[in-house]
Amino acid sequence: MIDETLYIPLHIQLSKSLEEKIKTHEYVERIPSERELMDMYNVSRTTVREAVTKLVNDGWLIKVHGKGTYVNQRPPIQEWLSSLNSFTETVRRMGMIPSSKLLTSKKLVADEQHISVLKNEVYMIERLRYADGKPVAIEQHYYPISIGKRLAEFNLDQETIYDLLENELGIMLDEAEQFITTTVIEEHLAKFLEIPKGSNVLLVERTIIDSKGNVIEYYIGKYRPDMYTFRVKTKRNITKK
Repeated sequence: MIDETLYIPLHIQLSKSLEEKIKTHEYVERIPSERELMDMYNVSRTTVREAVTKLVNDGWLIKVHGKGTYVNQRPPIQEWLSSLNSFTETVRRMGMIPSSKLLTSKKLVADEQHISVLKNEVYMIERLRYADGKPVAIEQHYYPISIGKRLAEFNLDQETIYDLLENELGIMLDEAEQFITTTVIEEHLAKFLEIPKGSNVLLVERTIIDSKGNVIEYYIGKYRPDMYTFRVKTKRNITKK
């Protein structure tokens, strides 16, 4: 419920409460009306509208003109860019079940793959990623040979790669530089994502280094834009003259 003694704004508390009820399927098709929410939570109409607007912007709800506000039956997975998260961590945080299918695991030449941050031979691991059994992304991880070969010894259909790096290989990931744009999906990959050939997907390129500045991973991810979004919160800084 709403706690007015907290520093958290009322509309944020309300949106979190409604989001949780959507995740637990208490609200399946639509949420209560504005008046019902005002009475249930003892808040103003403005608070209700701000909370609902937030959930619409976050992809949990859909407003249908003249009919009401409905639960989005396929809310997008949302990854916040304020921290380095694995696909598994992001999907679990959304209340969904992540899974993987290993597509490729092999040695390649870095130059032939146009990878400038890694030299000579690299080890590539390519996986199809699912959320609640639905294909969401194709992930290609490139590693120095020594790291890639050790990762390939594990069951990559079951394991989380970042957990393996940190907990099994003792490699601590420090920071990442990431670029996000769009690209046209290759025909042979479109079938895995169950989208038409020629479709646009979100393209993520990421380089991860350890605390000593060593490149641990170069990553390419191709995501269905109808099922995955990237979010970032920024604050305006005004320099006083």
